Amino acid sequence: MAESPHLGTLYGVGVGPGDPELLSIKGLRCIESCPIVAYPAGINGNPGIAEQIIAPWLTSQQQLPLIFPYVQDEISLQEAWKKSALTVWDYLSQGQNVAFACEGDVGVYSSFNYLAETLLSLHPQADIHRIPGISSPMAAAAALKMPLTLQRDRLAILPTLQRLEDLTATLALADVVVLLKVSRVYEDVWKILKQENLLPTSCIVIRASTCDQKIYRNLEQYPTLQLPYFSLLIIKKPSNR
Repeated sequence: MAESPHLGTLYGVGVGPGDPELLSIKGLRCIESCPIVAYPAGINGNPGIAEQIIAPWLTSQQQLPLIFPYVQDEISLQEAWKKSALTVWDYLSQGQNVAFACEGDVGVYSSFNYLAETLLSLHPQADIHRIPGISSPMAAAAALKMPLTLQRDRLAILPTLQRLEDLTATLALADVVVLLKVSRVYEDVWKILKQENLLPTSCIVIRASTCDQKIYRNLEQYPTLQLPYFSLLIIKKPSNR
């Protein structure tokens, strides 16, 4: 009987916020060397963000789009993660390495973590490595040509805001607050910033680092904005230094 092949390794590769040249050298080498490159599938047949970022670096690698549905239903999500994990395991069990490209940093609100956790629950022997990347708050600060934090500034990063009181509580504790995917709650957030007199020191960055990047500074004149999904808000309290 032939021996079973050694297991392949699953690499989670943070590919940055959008500019393909912001991919790390280590991440690029991993993507170029792995025979299988996976990424979250896009919506309605369109390429996803991670897929667009790595497109210039793909040559002969087999591409493996995995479906991560944008739903809140826990059962549907777990089924999707399990299906993706089993798909990846088919390659790993044959000794093939798989690089999973994810937008931003692999450890910051990344879909890769659900894939990795599900894979380990099904196959605890799986070998998984993570390669960090540049996350969107850092890219947005660079686009604004300003530091995200200085000296003893306390930084808070909030994902999709579910409750407005979470923002109020965070503003009481942090000097710099980043709201990811702010489009759905922007008008309500704007009212809070107006009450706190923080509009002049707040900025919106859309699709940081890409050719579609757009910036709004000093939000006093922008109580309503039609923002796309990948928009973030940086709130900076006036410095007392």
